[in-house]
Amino acid sequence: MRMFFRCCFLVFLLLELTQAGPEEKEGVKYADKCEACKILATELQGRLTETGKSHDVIEIGYSVDDVKPKKRTSYRRSELRLLESLENVCERILEYNIHKEREDSTRFAKGMSQTFKTLHGLVDKGVKVDLGIPLELWDKPSAEITNLKTQCESLLEEYEGVIESWYFKHQDNVPLMQYLCEERALVGQNHKCLYEVRQQKGDTGEKDEL
Repeated sequence: MRMFFRCCFLVFLLLELTQAGPEEKEGVKYADKCEACKILATELQGRLTETGKSHDVIEIGYSVDDVKPKKRTSYRRSELRLLESLENVCERILEYNIHKEREDSTRFAKGMSQTFKTLHGLVDKGVKVDLGIPLELWDKPSAEITNLKTQCESLLEEYEGVIESWYFKHQDNVPLMQYLCEERALVGQNHKCLYEVRQQKGDTGEKDEL
């Protein structure tokens, strides 16, 4: 009986993974602009939080004779910190996976999805699972993730000046997601995804990692 329910559950999961929709074949659903901007803002804010822990003071400017003193500035407020934070920020999206058991923007999240945890568990128990792709490719970035990375790079290029303005003038009083996405990139568009939060089982209020 247990094997019967397991097989039924597996069939359900396979249908979920391979169902064809009007938008994309085989269940592929690419991120929209709201989701792409949300994740860019989340990752860049995360990088800035990491680099913002430094209290170093750096020297900037250039002098031919090295006689004039160089300007000293806090690394936390420097252009160098911004550049280092922006570098490869979209590469971080390749750490994401699609969580197909979710329907809103939180389907893009780090960590293995519940669907693939279940499928890997079945494989570990000796159950033959055929998704039409080799097992070693299961955990490679999906089409949705690589597309999301491309969208991130496009947004970064288009709104570079906006991000710089926020960094130098507004980072202490306006969240990046609000300044970049809600108030600029998504003006006149649906931006409800920006405030979608995935909660843990039991509705404890704890947030999943995005």
